[in-house]
Amino acid sequence: MSHKQYEIGMIGLGVMGCNLMLNMADHGFAVIGYDKDPAKVASLQREAENREVDSTSNLKQFINSLRRPLALMLLVPAGASVDSVIIELLEYLQTGDLIIDGGNSYFKDTDVRTRDLAARGIHFLGMGISGGEEGARHGPSIMPGGSKEAYERVRPIFEAVAAKVNGEACVTWLGPDSTGHFVKMVHNGIEYGMMQLIAETYDLMKRGLGLKDSEISQIYTSWNQRELNSYLMEITSHIFTKKDTQTGGPLIDAILDVAKQKGTGMWTTQNAMELQVPVPTIDQAVAMRDLSVFVHERKLASTLYQHPIQPFSTDRKTFLAHLFSALYAAIILTYAQGLALLKVASTKYKYQIHLEDVAKIWRGGCIIRSALLEDIRTAFRANPDLPNLLLDPHLSRTVEEHLGGLRGIVCQAAGAGLPVPAMNASLGYFDAYRSAWLPTNLIQAQRDYFGAHTYERIDTKGTFHMEWEKK
Repeated sequence: MSHKQYEIGMIGLGVMGCNLMLNMADHGFAVIGYDKDPAKVASLQREAENREVDSTSNLKQFINSLRRPLALMLLVPAGASVDSVIIELLEYLQTGDLIIDGGNSYFKDTDVRTRDLAARGIHFLGMGISGGEEGARHGPSIMPGGSKEAYERVRPIFEAVAAKVNGEACVTWLGPDSTGHFVKMVHNGIEYGMMQLIAETYDLMKRGLGLKDSEISQIYTSWNQRELNSYLMEITSHIFTKKDTQTGGPLIDAILDVAKQKGTGMWTTQNAMELQVPVPTIDQAVAMRDLSVFVHERKLASTLYQHPIQPFSTDRKTFLAHLFSALYAAIILTYAQGLALLKVASTKYKYQIHLEDVAKIWRGGCIIRSALLEDIRTAFRANPDLPNLLLDPHLSRTVEEHLGGLRGIVCQAAGAGLPVPAMNASLGYFDAYRSAWLPTNLIQAQRDYFGAHTYERIDTKGTFHMEWEKK
């Protein structure tokens, strides 16, 4: 331990915490880390080499090495661990000190922590961070929310370490209280949707067209060089080239078809339902991860319902062109759903989110970064009050251009017996959103029939009830 006064302290020296500290040090900031695990402390000290980085397992020593007012960042598992660390810190904190929660905390928990700490005169920032360990080390997308005054204290640090796109840092203050964690939650929901959509294209190429892994990799590589350019497309193309050290074959074929989750996708769908904002592509993505866990039941069902997959007889080049269009249209629709949720939540929770800023900081560093976000940013710059991307003139034309591919692929998949629930949900969302009339008048009539829930009329204001069985 040196006697230097460090600018910021990191609590939690896992991969993310260590990498972010090294990133800060590379940009000229003196940082110190704390972890109860001596092995993690020693590991950071080895990696730090000659950088202005220190680490310790002594909490008091850690606190005393920092400048006042304190700036402490937590990168610990969401939930009880965050509260446990805060309680442990309280005896050392003074008025004006700042705690930053950089984990994937549930936004309502962040609101409670913000309120409770503010009563003690302590600032709290809920800060979403996306980009994984590589992003933390070389430039993540950072989504801070909370006190703007408190953010200004650490703004130079996070602007320095964030990813850069055209010279712009992928970080900005997004709004008060839990804004940052809410935006990160929706980011992850969109991520779920995009991953499921890509997985469906993989299935269609593998079981529908019978393509080899090497061919699938080449297709994703070519798509990444076009409008579908994105981080997820890039890593997907790489995945199919990785060899398994045990079998010598493609690693992808040795991976169990069970996808897990940590909760952010589920929180997105739950909150969307609370706010009555439809996000069906994200809903289906979460549901498919849940369904994947039932491996034993799926195997039993496959023997009970012996309907073999019907390979596509269509021309390969034509099919792949349609598949490209289907994925592109569905990804736009997924962004549209997530950003519509942010729009409604901003009003409901008084976040005052500028969606152009969200698109701007998602362009680099984060998992859902893509070329498409430039068009999304432009849409919200032209109309900050845009309620849905589908109402933007440019993006609406883009969707129209690719919609035929989405319709065709959904039909072909259904005929072949291949599941494309996220694509199907995306198409259904689009067709319902563009419908000036929906058959939900029948649902309201049914509700009034069995529960006297009343209904509204198209020709007269007010609410009405019909005694349906009375002649």
